[in-house]
Amino acid sequence: MMKTAVFASLVASAAAFAPQQQATKSTAVANAYEKEIGVQRPLNFWDPLNFLDGADDAEFKKLRSAEIKHGRLAMMAVVGHIATTAGLRLPGFEKIPAGLAALPQIPVETWIQIAATFALLEVVVMKDDTGDFPGDMRKGTFKWSGSQEELNEKRAIELNNGRAAQMGIIGLIVHENIYNHDPYILNNFLGYPTHFNEGF
Repeated sequence: MMKTAVFASLVASAAAFAPQQQATKSTAVANAYEKEIGVQRPLNFWDPLNFLDGADDAEFKKLRSAEIKHGRLAMMAVVGHIATTAGLRLPGFEKIPAGLAALPQIPVETWIQIAATFALLEVVVMKDDTGDFPGDMRKGTFKWSGSQEELNEKRAIELNNGRAAQMGIIGLIVHENIYNHDPYILNNFLGYPTHFNEGF
């Protein structure tokens, strides 16, 4: 504990001597993208790993598209985790537990089907090269009937829900590995245990 406190204080004091040029550079990047969807309170422009330093518009769109795609997958992962914890299973998978414990029990044939489906979606269906904005994969099949402001609001909601889901699925994975192998720690503390993977 003492070593951790000393290390944290050393890191904090070293940060005081960091060059100011980085802050100026980050501010310039933030100003370039401050009108983009997803730049909103409480974080405003947030690029902690400086992916956008020196990036052009095409690189920004590529990164935004990847962020949206990862967010959509994370939202499905969180809902799937909650659904399987509640006991819902696809036919043929009734004996497979929820969460990370399911991974080694899924048959190889199913993994091949999953990989083939993802590859097909990635190469054919989810190509983000014809949409009106990053993450737009409608390909002309759905026309938005609302105003541009409403569309921007919905896009911001999706982006932030995806960001929250990415943090959520990471939290579920971490909690599943640290506290009694139950990712729903808060439920236990509040007196509503989930009985996670009981009977498997």
